[in-house]
This record gives sequence, structure tokens and C-alpha cells, in this order.
Amino acid sequence: MRYLVLVTAFAALSGLAAQDPPREWIDADTGHRVVRLSDEPGSGSLYFNQNGYTADGRKLIYTSPNGIHALDLASRSSKLVVPGRVRVIEAGRKTMNVYYAREGAVYATNVDTTETRMIGKLPLRGSTPTVNADETLLAGTYIEGQGLDYNQQRPEQTPGAQPRPLEEPVGKGEMMERRLAARLPMAMFTMSIQTGEVKVIHRATDWLNHLLFSPTDPNLLMFCHEGPWHKIDRIWTIRTDTGKITKIHNRTMAMEIFGHEFWSADGKLIWYDLQTPRGEVFWLASYDVDTGERRWYSLQRDEWSIHFNVPRDGSMIAGDGGDPGQVAKAKDGQWIYLFKPELLPNRGTDDPSFIRPGVLRSERLVNMSKHNYRLEPNVRFTPDQKWIVFRSNMLGPSYVFAAEIAKPAGR
Repeated sequence: MRYLVLVTAFAALSGLAAQDPPREWIDADTGHRVVRLSDEPGSGSLYFNQNGYTADGRKLIYTSPNGIHALDLASRSSKLVVPGRVRVIEAGRKTMNVYYAREGAVYATNVDTTETRMIGKLPLRGSTPTVNADETLLAGTYIEGQGLDYNQQRPEQTPGAQPRPLEEPVGKGEMMERRLAARLPMAMFTMSIQTGEVKVIHRATDWLNHLLFSPTDPNLLMFCHEGPWHKIDRIWTIRTDTGKITKIHNRTMAMEIFGHEFWSADGKLIWYDLQTPRGEVFWLASYDVDTGERRWYSLQRDEWSIHFNVPRDGSMIAGDGGDPGQVAKAKDGQWIYLFKPELLPNRGTDDPSFIRPGVLRSERLVNMSKHNYRLEPNVRFTPDQKWIVFRSNMLGPSYVFAAEIAKPAGR
């Protein structure tokens, strides 16, 4: 009977815990405080390089199955701003608007007043992932022609021939190979936020993806050639006012890969993951868009992260780690990391064309051993640079969390 009572009590507590996951705790392995910010199961912060904060720096934008939410960082209270199934784009840097797409059109909603307006219709098969610094333009891409059914037709197949069905659904790796080989015609466009006018600024048969406006220059747009990283020259910029295109990184060895690019807050640097070669030697690299200066910071295999991020003053770097199934094949890499970048002293030739080498000094903030890395944590700093926000399924459903950078007193 006593055993039955204990089992019943444990089951009741387990059920309560499932309904009410912990609000905060001290990570036993790192001594840092972790706080759960969202209450909605299935909620998550935005992709690591999307702007996830309102223009006043006071609210965090996140998503849940029932829509777009805004969380007040001071009170940690949240409200549903945009109900329903939508695809969030990002928060504006000038106004209190959040931008999103729904049923083939783009909208803006004011986070404070919830006043909403439709900006314009997207082109057929079009998407727009980014808003420029002064909130005058969105940018996106669309496939021209008929597109490609990855699960039924191979890109090398003769046009008009009967599609060859596959025995199993296509995985991501195979899909990437097929999409790259298809050489589908694509258009890159801007959309006026004021009028909804769509203007094509670039056409190519390269796979154009991951557009991201500079946070400070309204006319500077970063984009990538998508595909298996070891087969593409990924990172580029285009000026929307002149059409000038710049290649950001030149490969110097076979199997060198680079990607997961993002802007520094001041718009001066493009940061990206660099591996020379793939899965063996790991760097976090930066490129100065004005001077062309390059800095490469070395890090260890277990410190490699799916995504990195940098706060407003550039003094620190966050990383979200990775499990053994990722490219680094880390044996002990499932952590939220804080890095301090350190340039190495130059005792040789002072040539401005040389890469400036450095290292990243790491500190672990959160043990992510219970996190399934099929969900990318997508780290970002809060505007006050005191917390690192990320999403995680460590408690079962995904929620938005924050790790405090400073340890509590006495730790």
C-alpha cells in the first residue's frame, strides 16, 4: 500500500510538472541562471539572424502555434499581437511594427496598438525574409517558371518526360543536391513598404536564398547561393540602389565551407562559420564591408556551434553548440556558450591584406544534453547584453529561454 501511495504521488507530481514546467533554475553544471520566458508549448524565438526585438529594445518577438507574441523584457509579461498561423519576417528597427506573411501577402502590425495593414501581395512562389533598416523595403525571391517537385522529378530529367517516382521521400541532403542541380530561374525583388510595389533587382539560375538587409544601410542586402556548402560560393551582397554585387569569401581549398552568415549590429561586419576543411578546422570569421579586413577566430571542435551571434558592442559572442550528428561531430558540444574574442599579437609582417587571426575563449552557460538539436536553439543577446535568449525542447515541448551571463552572487 505504501508503495502504491508513493507511485501515485510521483505520478501526480509528474503530471503537474508536465503542465507547469519550471520557470527558472541554476544550471548545476555551469552555475548560471536559466529562465523560461514563454508559457506556450511549441513556442520559439526567431531564427538567429532575424531582428527579434522591437525598435525601443523593450520587447522580444517570439512565435507559438497560436501566432506572434511580444514579451516585455522587464516584466516578462507577454501578449498575443498577431493571432493565427503566419510566417513571421522580423521586427522593424525604426517603428514598433512586426512584419509577417499570411496567405500570399505581407502585413505589418504595431506591437503596442495591434493596428494592422496589408503591405502588398507576394509574387507567385515568392517569399520575403527581411526588412531594411529604415523600413522602406522588404526583399525576397521567387522561382520563375514551374519549379521542381523534389519527391517526384529529378532535375536532370528531360523536360516533358514522365516523372520517375522515388521509393522513399527525399531527405534534406538529396533535396539540396537536386535543387542545386536544377538551375531553376530565380528573381530577387524588393517590395515597397509604403506602396507594395515589387521591383526585380537581380535574376539568376543560382539558388538564391537567406536574404538579410544590413541593420544600418537601407540599400545593402546580403544573400547566399544556396546548396551543399562544399559546392557553392555562398555569401554575397547586392546594393538595391545600384545593383552592385560583391562576393564576400573566396574558397582556397577543396571541401572548405562557410555559411550561417549574419550582420554585426553596426552593419560594419559580416560574420560567418568557416571550416578549413569541412568538419576538421573551425573558425568564426568576419569581413569588414568598408575596408575588406578579415578576422578569423579559432575554436575547438566541441565549441563549434550551429549558430553564433554577437551583441551590440561586439565584445562577446554566443554559440548554441551541437550534438554528435552535426558537422563537427562533437563529443561534448551540447552547451550554450559564451565566447570572448581575442586577437593574437602580430609579431610578423604588418600587411593589411593578411587575415588577422584570433581565438575564442569559451565559457559554458547552459547544459543542453537534454535538448534535441533537430530544433536549432538560435542564440541571441538581449539589448542590455545581460542575457542570451534561445529556444529549446529540453523540457519536452519547445519554449523560449534566457541564460544570464553573470553568475548569481556567491557562485
